[in-house]
Amino acid sequence: MVYMKKYKELATRRMMITALLMLLQIGWWIILLVKLQERLSYISFVTSVLGVVFVLYLVNTDHEPSAYKMGWIIIIMLFPLFGVPLYMFCGDKRPSKKLRGKLNISQNKIRDVSAQKPEVLDHLLSVDRRAGATSRFIWEDEHFPVHENTEVTYYPESHLIYRAMLEAMEQAEHFIFLEFFIIEVGEMWNPMVDILTRKAKEGVEVKILYDDMGSVTYLPLNYRKKLESIDPHIKCESFNHIGLMFSMVMNHRDHRKILVIDGHTAFTGGINLSDRYININSPFGYWKDTGIRLVGDAVYNYTEMFLEMWTSVRPEEAPSVDLKEYMPHRWHPEPFTGQGFVQPYGDDPLDDNPLAENIYIDMLGQVKDYVYIFTPYLILSDELRNSLIMAAKRGVDVKIVTPGIPDKKTVYQVTRSNYSALLQVGIEIYEFTPGFIHAKSMVCDDKMAIVGTINWDFRSLFLHFECASWFYGCKAVLDVKRDVFETIGKSRKIEPGEFRPGWWRGCVNSVLRVFSPLM
Repeated sequence: MVYMKKYKELATRRMMITALLMLLQIGWWIILLVKLQERLSYISFVTSVLGVVFVLYLVNTDHEPSAYKMGWIIIIMLFPLFGVPLYMFCGDKRPSKKLRGKLNISQNKIRDVSAQKPEVLDHLLSVDRRAGATSRFIWEDEHFPVHENTEVTYYPESHLIYRAMLEAMEQAEHFIFLEFFIIEVGEMWNPMVDILTRKAKEGVEVKILYDDMGSVTYLPLNYRKKLESIDPHIKCESFNHIGLMFSMVMNHRDHRKILVIDGHTAFTGGINLSDRYININSPFGYWKDTGIRLVGDAVYNYTEMFLEMWTSVRPEEAPSVDLKEYMPHRWHPEPFTGQGFVQPYGDDPLDDNPLAENIYIDMLGQVKDYVYIFTPYLILSDELRNSLIMAAKRGVDVKIVTPGIPDKKTVYQVTRSNYSALLQVGIEIYEFTPGFIHAKSMVCDDKMAIVGTINWDFRSLFLHFECASWFYGCKAVLDVKRDVFETIGKSRKIEPGEFRPGWWRGCVNSVLRVFSPLM
């Protein structure tokens, strides 16, 4: 306990120092602009003209969703002096050229190896032409192939997937890759460190990647160096390492959750490696999260995602990466088995292609009977909202489960501000009464489902690095559906008349929706 308390104190100290440095830089920038405006009368004119230029730029950009542009246009027009630099630091969803260049080099190297087996895609097209078209779109858009011979196991609770992760790590013989948005020194992470340490001493290659911004409140400074000092086989890196100077690149976070073991087993879902995720000291009631385990050919897609990110933050290691060493059959020569089709994919803010949103919209467009959704945040683009409404108007049974206890009150209010339009067309919305639901899943027509890290909000869909698995014809599809009904049984149904706001609440909701893409 003393050990954990020490690290929590160090993490808190780091967070305070980081926040103070950011506030000082922002404050210095504001003071500088105000002083300039006071001394030079034409500064106000220049900033106003600059604001108009930025507004025209936003209006003519194709890579930003309309709702996202609207919020920034209002801020820039009202406060050009602050709005323009704020957009430059926090609004532009495209990362710096340096980060883009490193990731493009990494992607080109890694994805040259992956290829779609024509017979697998042809088989899916013969089973279901419409679903096969979705799979082909994912392959052609971002080069993540669809696979057969992969066993999918769905876990409806955090502690179940955590236990399965520990068991799988214990079986590792060659390598373990971890990529998580949040890692926290505590009761969940410490047993994993023990396993990683023991495995490293046995010669297992261990690579750990975490998001520095996501983990800033949970890990002390230079924690990665401490992990690497344990054993030469352990390598650790942070994505977008927080420096002394604030950078707009920090707005792009590695929100993925990936564990790959020996190339043939992978885990993903909403779960981070922090105590609250397994309901230890959760401040928001019962924390519900879900995830999946893949065993088989499709695991390579996650290995590929990890190696792309890893070699982008450690480019010096790229030449030595032998991709043959990480293929699913390299350390598992026996054939894999499994029902249906599995297609893990990743999304990132590097290009102007919102893959994750497009997949959601595509599935909503083809669903016939029902679509059930878990999401902690319901901050919808116009395109997603219209797709949900059109599905309901076609007679599709649409059910959405959101948290009963929020982790962010303002975001919760924005989520609820979207209820009214959805309820009016017959969409059923449930709030998870016991606490906070952090799961991100979608299941349709007893045929296909998505489980991953992607929230139904602008930050996940347009600013973060994300991952998920689309799967078709697996037993796990029905397991996701079963979990939805069990969760609904513990939730409160929102009635249509419950969210008809008065004029004051209506005004507040309108303002929140305008600025929701900025949250």
